[in-house]
Amino acid sequence: MIFRQLFDGSSSTYTYLLGDEASHEAVLIDPVFEQHARDAALVRELGLQLVATLDTHCHADHVTGAWLMKSALGSKIGLAGVYGAKNVDLPLADDAIVRLGGALRLRVRAVPGHTAGCLAFVMADKSMVFTGDALLVRGAGRTDFQGGSASRLFRSIKEQIFTLPDACVVYPGHDYAGRTSSTVGEEKLHNPRIGGGAREEDFVGYMSNLALPHPKLLDVAVPANLRCGQPEDGKAPAAASWGPVVTTYAGLQEIAPEWVASHRGDVELVDVRSPGELGGELGRLDGARSIPLDELRARAGEVKDDKPVIIICQTGKRSGMATVILRNAGLSRVANLAGGMVRWRELGLPG
Repeated sequence: MIFRQLFDGSSSTYTYLLGDEASHEAVLIDPVFEQHARDAALVRELGLQLVATLDTHCHADHVTGAWLMKSALGSKIGLAGVYGAKNVDLPLADDAIVRLGGALRLRVRAVPGHTAGCLAFVMADKSMVFTGDALLVRGAGRTDFQGGSASRLFRSIKEQIFTLPDACVVYPGHDYAGRTSSTVGEEKLHNPRIGGGAREEDFVGYMSNLALPHPKLLDVAVPANLRCGQPEDGKAPAAASWGPVVTTYAGLQEIAPEWVASHRGDVELVDVRSPGELGGELGRLDGARSIPLDELRARAGEVKDDKPVIIICQTGKRSGMATVILRNAGLSRVANLAGGMVRWRELGLPG
């Protein structure tokens, strides 16, 4: 199985990528709108086909990236059907099955209480459970809005999560202290809200006295999530207008050499290799300005922003660093030549 745990620092949200190694079909659990470029890049770089996004609930602290993923990659959107949200392809309910290829299956368990439509996703072998905000590491999701109920959440956790094997790994929707996972057995023993033999009255009393502040994004996030993250105008955020720039999982922006070759007059080329490399077997591109990477910070002012800037090196590694330097210097239309001069020559493009 392919598995990645991703994190959004602004909302402390965990996003999970699960993929079947044989078919390369994958799902993304709880994607975040602002992390779309990162997550799409990871899916692309791992060679996966994203078949679905699955939201554990209608979030109040961030906007889902489900609609963006559907628009970009054709993935279906899964959310609890009880919300009646727009753009949902897979209205999920208790005991539904989500299949990945021929080997992997996720079973849906309804765990209402944090909100009325919370879901947990359990691997078929019960080795992993993705609990959203219902059960957190040494915590549980608040129950004071969106149809929440502490009594209902108590029963959901006890009946739907704590009945899983003790060794089942718990992957929460959030953590605010850097904890990445737990196990069912740990939480049954040590969760201060519901573990260690806590009774329903104990849990309800604890949850009723949290006195948490009103979620800052509630009035924005909930309506957006009832559209599965689709912006009000129905349009995805604009991509780079000057060319087909791709953001990598490393956060770098790059562009294909074929596009650069056909738009040489529309861009400025900057080669950051050392002077000695320019006369080597790879040669250099006509019209490219030479600024060695070691000198780029001091000479960034020589690079004008009247045209998009394409950075070149041998294999696209040093030029990737160069794009960071120039962006920090205030240039916005900057991209790395994907694969560098090695790729350029492999493609037989003109110098």
